[in-house]
Amino acid sequence: MGSRGRRAFLIGGLGVVAAGAVAGRDSIARGWWLLPGVRKPRQEGALDHAGASWSAASPANWRLADRPDDYRVDRIVIHVTQGDFASSVEAFQNPWHKASAHYIVRQDGHVEQMVRELDVAFHAGNRSMNERSIGIEHEGFVTRPQDFTDALYAASARLAADICRRYGIPADRKHLLGHSEVPGADHTDPGQHWDWDRYLRLVGELLR
Repeated sequence: MGSRGRRAFLIGGLGVVAAGAVAGRDSIARGWWLLPGVRKPRQEGALDHAGASWSAASPANWRLADRPDDYRVDRIVIHVTQGDFASSVEAFQNPWHKASAHYIVRQDGHVEQMVRELDVAFHAGNRSMNERSIGIEHEGFVTRPQDFTDALYAASARLAADICRRYGIPADRKHLLGHSEVPGADHTDPGQHWDWDRYLRLVGELLR
């Protein structure tokens, strides 16, 4: 996700554009079948991960797709919000933000889904990676290792294992990567305090 300052600026416009965001979401929901290549029906509030809750991101922050039929899903990109959970949800609901992720994992282990997996979230700053990946945000700051709690690691690992199982994604560092590792990325998340060895071990154990 972008810098803390940019998020604060973008969130400030939320009230002005809220009505437009709702109207845009409703029009897309009604007209999905008119778009070429998009065939799968969508039900508002439907979840891809059983342990999640739903809050819809603004349709300005993601793109309708028909994955994995139109784009193969073979990557998971790990992000850190650089802000708290509530401000991150608000940012993804703000059409001026122009970014979102499929999921946000809170420090207490709660998982919020904001974009359906069949659709393309604007999370990686790279079109090809967006089209082939699921984006998972984690509440916290890259400079604060205490933000990466046991509950956060456990919930994210369950989510990642579920995604890997459903799409046949190997649970390794080639297929689970940080935002900073996306080609062309100018972000530093998840940063040096993210424990990749621990994370991959947890995911792998759940896939056995």
